[in-house]
Amino acid sequence: MKEDLLIVDAYNMIGNWPELNKLKLSGRLEEARDQLLFTLSQYKKYRDLNMIVVFDAMYVPGNAKSFRQYDMEIIWTSKDQTADSYIEALARQKQSRFVQVTVATSDQAEQWTVFSAGALRIPARELLSDVKRAEREVNQEAKVIADRGQIFRRSPFTANQLLSLEKLRDELSHRGHK
Repeated sequence: MKEDLLIVDAYNMIGNWPELNKLKLSGRLEEARDQLLFTLSQYKKYRDLNMIVVFDAMYVPGNAKSFRQYDMEIIWTSKDQTADSYIEALARQKQSRFVQVTVATSDQAEQWTVFSAGALRIPARELLSDVKRAEREVNQEAKVIADRGQIFRRSPFTANQLLSLEKLRDELSHRGHK
């Protein structure tokens, strides 16, 4: 069975996920990035994926860097390298008979390069839908588990039966003391 690796074009998600794009347009890009990373980290847990999130230097020029956060690899490209070119090279490098690479992007030009490397593509809006679906599934499963727990902890007697048993116990207890 192949290992799944999701490579995310971060700014593409921010531009296509309405709540994140709203933050970006209101001058809160850093908050949008943080929210994206947190949301993806939850999704990573729900779907048990390996994930690499790539930001390009378009909004934050500087040196290239790579670090781990939320158990994901976060890549910042150098100022002269786009996220697209970095992701395309990474997809070619990582795709193998042991690893199935999926690239999350809505960039049409990038998708053809990704496909030619043998990787799959998921558009930004489709990924957002799957993120929300995964969250609902986990919440529903948690509710079922909680409900089952309540069933196992619940008394087999009704409230009236318990009251009657309590009265009977008290009567027997008083008779024993006489």
